[in-house]
Amino acid sequence: MIKAVKKRPEQKISRKDRLSYYLAGFVDGEGSFNVSLRKKPDYKIKWQVVLSFNVSQKDITVLEILRKTFNCGIIKTRKRDGLHLFEVTSIQDINQKVIPYFSKIGFISNTKIVNFGIFKKIARLVQEGKHKKLDSLEEILVLRERLNLGKGRKRKYSIKDIL
Repeated sequence: MIKAVKKRPEQKISRKDRLSYYLAGFVDGEGSFNVSLRKKPDYKIKWQVVLSFNVSQKDITVLEILRKTFNCGIIKTRKRDGLHLFEVTSIQDINQKVIPYFSKIGFISNTKIVNFGIFKKIARLVQEGKHKKLDSLEEILVLRERLNLGKGRKRKYSIKDIL
């Protein structure tokens, strides 16, 4: 006896959800979560911790969609090669818009999942003010060392330079 195979109901994915998955996939391949340090002589600990989420492309179209989707960030264009960069550096925008968005949608590549997890931890610590005291800054710096491992990574300042 042959049994009839029941057809699964077709799932409808909304246009908004399709766009969200597309953007997450795009950022999975082309985006970057970074933490940098800047010397600031007028700061109590002499250093500023700057978080940034960015995506660079020759074609500005997807960057404009990202800016519109997040309702924050800026798009800059490099004069030397015309490369466009979408960047979010506001800790409030990172914590209230960027992190919740990608926490909901997620990433596929293991590298991006790991880097995003580290970035989220650092963003939470900065939001809690841990970057303002030298003793708690060390936790941020240790996490930062695990972020974006690989050949192309450059660090202007090491943990030893800062502490």
